[in-house]
Amino acid sequence: MQQKSEKGTGSAVTGVRKVRIDSEQAGQRIDNFLRRELPGLPKGRLYRILRRGEVRVNGGRIRAEYKLQEGDEVRIPPARVRAPGDAPAEGSANAMADRIIFEDKRLLVVDKPSGVAVHGGSGISHGVIELLRHARPELRDLSLVHRLDRETSGCLVLAKRRSALREMHERFREGDVEKHYLALVVGDWQLGEQLIDKPLLVENRKGGERHVVVSKGGKPAQTRVSLSRTFGKFSLLNCLPRTGRTHQLRVHLAAIGFPILGDDRYGDEDQNRLARKHGLKRLFLHAQSIAFPDDSGNELHFTAPLADDLQLFLDRGIDQIRSSKALKRG
Repeated sequence: MQQKSEKGTGSAVTGVRKVRIDSEQAGQRIDNFLRRELPGLPKGRLYRILRRGEVRVNGGRIRAEYKLQEGDEVRIPPARVRAPGDAPAEGSANAMADRIIFEDKRLLVVDKPSGVAVHGGSGISHGVIELLRHARPELRDLSLVHRLDRETSGCLVLAKRRSALREMHERFREGDVEKHYLALVVGDWQLGEQLIDKPLLVENRKGGERHVVVSKGGKPAQTRVSLSRTFGKFSLLNCLPRTGRTHQLRVHLAAIGFPILGDDRYGDEDQNRLARKHGLKRLFLHAQSIAFPDDSGNELHFTAPLADDLQLFLDRGIDQIRSSKALKRG
């Protein structure tokens, strides 16, 4: 790809390219393909070049929903894209590679640390994807199978091939993937096993910030919840999401009166402040495990131990909170 960078703009102008679609690229929509080939191109501009016929497949015009086939030749017109940024620090990239807990020819499973986004963008230079691509240059086609919030730690699955990505997305659609989370919530859980069945609607606030609410106009969302361990005024819950909506666990638990401790968006401000004072610096949410069948029908199951900062809070922080409250009463 020919690129001419413009000094100080953070952008580059690409030349005309023709790309032959192979078996790994086949099956994806042309608009999704272009997002990857033209990073940073505004969404409106992307669909405009499609409508105007500037993008051609086998010499002809196509719609945004066209699915690429093996052997297709795609003409990609000149465009202003995001210029390559600074490379990640070697130490950060290698540290992420060290967190791989499973790898085969098709998939990677990583124990994602809190504080690292799954990908760069919106002011974030490097996420899990960029760090792993830097540590392992052969993984240029690495893609996210699913997402975790920046503050959430634990199991994250990535695909090394587009065919694996398509298959994993199909497993998610068919309900063949089971994810388990641990969440420490405010409140004494006495409800046994519960199915939270509340539709969720994503609202965009000023600045593009996403906020999710329970709404009849939202998409169906279900979460099964049970008690793992009680800490009096706090409860450690096992959460099994049956759907994968944005902020699903956080909003569902807050909606029934048990907000996740450390949640600055949907949580209890007073309890969050108290928890921060005693060592909890982030959302207490951990993707403990994920399971799904492989190509032969055998069950694959991966587990990430509770992150050290969360375990330390359970071991010490909660006792400190109890002690401080006892002293105040005394």
